[in-house]
Amino acid sequence: MNMNKIRIGFGHDVHRLVSGRALILGGVKIPYPYGLLGHSDADVITHALCDALLGAAALGDLGQHFPDSDPRYAGISSIELLKEVIQKIASSGWKLGNADITLVAQAPKIVPYVTEIAQNISNACEVSVNKINIKATTTEGLGFIGTGGGMSAYAVVTIASVRS
Repeated sequence: MNMNKIRIGFGHDVHRLVSGRALILGGVKIPYPYGLLGHSDADVITHALCDALLGAAALGDLGQHFPDSDPRYAGISSIELLKEVIQKIASSGWKLGNADITLVAQAPKIVPYVTEIAQNISNACEVSVNKINIKATTTEGLGFIGTGGGMSAYAVVTIASVRS
């Protein structure tokens, strides 16, 4: 196996939960009394995935490409940022192989939304949905996530070279 043709990336994101904001996860608006605080829509799932993709392609991180000091990104859909990240890695000669994403949250349960989240992400990444895995876990009531103060997400991706 030519290891120069495949890379692995890891991403992590965390945001505080607050009232008065919509909860967006993987581009899906989820009914919940709290939303994630951030400059964009604060979608931790999509942010973690973006960082994993950028890291695998050695292109820095989300904040370098879409700084929270830039008003163009205020309230932007993170799915739109993901589409831009996919274009950036494509310009560098890479394509997403697969993604495995874990949401860490005490509530709400996301099982009813996993299929829609995976479809949104696969559409943005221009890959089949069977290359996207979404799962969730809790912290068993421990820490700020366990007490309902926030959420985090982890993502691991493989990318493959499209150049010979």
